[in-house]
Amino acid sequence: MVTLVLWAVLALVGLVLVVAAGRPDTFRVERSLLLPASGEQVLAQLQDFRRWAAWSPWEHIDPTMQRSYSGLDSGVGAVYAWTATGKAGAGRMQIREVEAQRLLIQLDFSKPFVAHNMVEFTWSPQGTDTQLHWAMYGPSPFVSKLMGLVFNMDKMIGRDFEKGLANLAAVLQSQSGGAAPI
Repeated sequence: MVTLVLWAVLALVGLVLVVAAGRPDTFRVERSLLLPASGEQVLAQLQDFRRWAAWSPWEHIDPTMQRSYSGLDSGVGAVYAWTATGKAGAGRMQIREVEAQRLLIQLDFSKPFVAHNMVEFTWSPQGTDTQLHWAMYGPSPFVSKLMGLVFNMDKMIGRDFEKGLANLAAVLQSQSGGAAPI
């Protein structure tokens, strides 16, 4: 009987490993929102990491978080790094490209795990407003594939993106002197 249970457990573990190995080698999470501002106003918020404190969904998740800024104040070469003993972990972002309707950021996590991803913001005018798309993508190593069987990264990160976009809309709305969107 013990042998049968052992074989069943081994078969189950093997099945989980095979299913995980078959998952995609990359991931992409994306959300978008119509913002009450021009593309120039949106870009001003995105390319200056010091402004992220007003809208980023991760700025206040860990009271131990220490921030540092280096490189340029904004645009290509601007760097934002953080370290914390709690939930925020540690990492670094660097703006790699700024184009007319696109901003690309290299995002490197060092704690609680090592990961190297890209963050991409693209936008397009919609009358006096701007449609902003926020995406994060990168490799999905085996451990991530395995964790993906239990945790839905799109839902977890997607909720944070949705919160950040709503916060950004409120910041932009307050800067224009109007009421916050509903």
